[in-house]
Amino acid sequence: NTGPTTVNGDVGTFPTTTVTGAGSMTINGTNHGGDGVTQQAQTDLVTAYNNAAAQGPTNPIVADLGGQSLSPGVYNSASSIGLTGALTLNAGGDPNAVFVFQAGSALTTASASSVVLVNGAQSCNVFWQIGSSATLGTGSTFRGTVIALQSITVTTGVTVDGRVLARN
Repeated sequence: NTGPTTVNGDVGTFPTTTVTGAGSMTINGTNHGGDGVTQQAQTDLVTAYNNAAAQGPTNPIVADLGGQSLSPGVYNSASSIGLTGALTLNAGGDPNAVFVFQAGSALTTASASSVVLVNGAQSCNVFWQIGSSATLGTGSTFRGTVIALQSITVTTGVTVDGRVLARN
């Protein structure tokens, strides 16, 4: 963490026990640094990552997701996923609709980009399985669970309605 940050929920690290820059964080939850909760969470994260990576059949992502409106399904890019502007996820009235995005390498959102949920879509049913690292751009609004293999960078002024989880 590099500046004033508010986390509404729990944080945890494993196998390390500390978060760098925690002194400037307000955590409205529990810090589970290196405890049994995060050890189990790490095991569950590996299972979730592998499950998301195995979902299919997939719809190809051939361009930046900005400006698109997508229905429930599995979307795949063999390389990276970019988001500039707004991506609309339309559940079509089904509150159980699931959206899975798979990236072979990175996810990068531009500044002020957003994921918009309509017609019953819920953040808890949106999954971003990222083959390397994710970067959420300044001032963006992001929804869903990011499961990245390597790392996740949440920059200044980002709002996340969901979770950010890095395996390694």
